[in-house]
Amino acid sequence: MVHRIIAATGNRDKVREFRELAGDLPVEILSLKDIAFTGEIVETGTSFAENARIKARSVWEQTGGLVFADDSGLAIDALDGFPGIYSARFMGEDAPYDLKCAELNRMLDEKNVPREERRARFVCAIAAVFPDGHEELTEADVEGLIIREMRGRNGFGYDPVFYVPEFGCTTAEMSEEQKNLISHRGRAFVQMIPKIREWLEKEESAEG
Repeated sequence: MVHRIIAATGNRDKVREFRELAGDLPVEILSLKDIAFTGEIVETGTSFAENARIKARSVWEQTGGLVFADDSGLAIDALDGFPGIYSARFMGEDAPYDLKCAELNRMLDEKNVPREERRARFVCAIAAVFPDGHEELTEADVEGLIIREMRGRNGFGYDPVFYVPEFGCTTAEMSEEQKNLISHRGRAFVQMIPKIREWLEKEESAEG
């Protein structure tokens, strides 16, 4: 039996990643667009974990079932963790990421931060609300450097300027398999899979 679970996002790239990472889990992962969700989600949290919980709980309250949400972003050491939870919206929700990448590099240049010190990390928190209302949370990150030139077409967001020394490329230059192996979102979701699997086994046991 295939169970329908909801990813509280309208981002098709994220949903595609989640579906690939789910592997053999007997689930169908639906996005907010798939369920025509029209409710309002106000992210008032001060951390990735808080915002992930807010998104998951907001959708769960209107849909029930199993809902999970991620909140993720880029934290740059030399900018005291900025843009952090404002990664998607510090220049406005509709601003293209090439402009956001350029602005972050401008800020680093303004502080005369050399290339080797432009350390940053992608951070992700995933919160899941289960049918009985209890919550689970997982978190992960991946370390890298911010580079000036945008490289690669396989990613989205800040991927083209996020360079991972271990691989010698940006996350936008990686294959899907490589990115899923090291990505912050991938690592956080992989930690959530056993919790989802445990719920599925309980459901199947109760139905059987």
